[in-house]
Amino acid sequence: MNKKVINFFRKKDEIGKLFCLKEVFIFLDYDGTLTPIVAMPDLAVLHDDMKKILVKLVEKYKVSIISGRATDDVRLKVDVDNIYYAGSHGFEIVKPDGKLIINKEAQRLREIKNEAQENIKELTKHINGALIEDVKYTTSCHYRLVSREHIDEFKKVVKATVLKYPGLKVTEGKKVLEIRPDLDWDKGKAVKWILNTLEYDPEKNLAIYIGDDTTDEDAFTALEDDGFGILVAEKIRPTKAKYYVETVDEVKSVLSYFVELAL
Repeated sequence: MNKKVINFFRKKDEIGKLFCLKEVFIFLDYDGTLTPIVAMPDLAVLHDDMKKILVKLVEKYKVSIISGRATDDVRLKVDVDNIYYAGSHGFEIVKPDGKLIINKEAQRLREIKNEAQENIKELTKHINGALIEDVKYTTSCHYRLVSREHIDEFKKVVKATVLKYPGLKVTEGKKVLEIRPDLDWDKGKAVKWILNTLEYDPEKNLAIYIGDDTTDEDAFTALEDDGFGILVAEKIRPTKAKYYVETVDEVKSVLSYFVELAL
């Protein structure tokens, strides 16, 4: 992991010069990046100021949003046209023209995933604050509202249940366990797929990914040779991102700067 992650604003002008040399593709996470982390997923609403910046950003750059949310959910919450939307960590992608791309193996495993999801709901219904969220091809098992004394129990139930279902795996994010198809696919692979459709050329193009969660590390890793990542974190962790900002408000400042560079 990169232990020398640099504050974006210290290198702002240097980064800006790259925008004069190459066409830039911008990838964004949603929760914790475009909106603050909140207790309940439905409360993560895109602020009007951020939406206005996104609209301007899309006029100047190729923009993609890569989210752990279901694609339909993140599209509805962002509601900006001409964006690549990749939901369920990239298992489903909607191109700007509306064409839907679904990972067929994830689709095949969806019924099994749903069965595991329902079992976990039943086994954790006595745990106050537990939230089992269907994210189409994945399931998010939130424990942000679970009391500390019950978190270990919650995690053990989720992990033990998933072990009974071949083809599934559990990954961890911020106060969430995610049940996914056990496939070689993640946010990084989704980024690479989109870059391929955009005919990415490292001589002519630069790719930037901004995200806050551990699941975004796959995307940071994917761009180590093709661009760079920007981690959103008040407390810096080991990361493959090259730069960092501390808050969603600072993400807004970064995106506003990108808009200014294109004027």
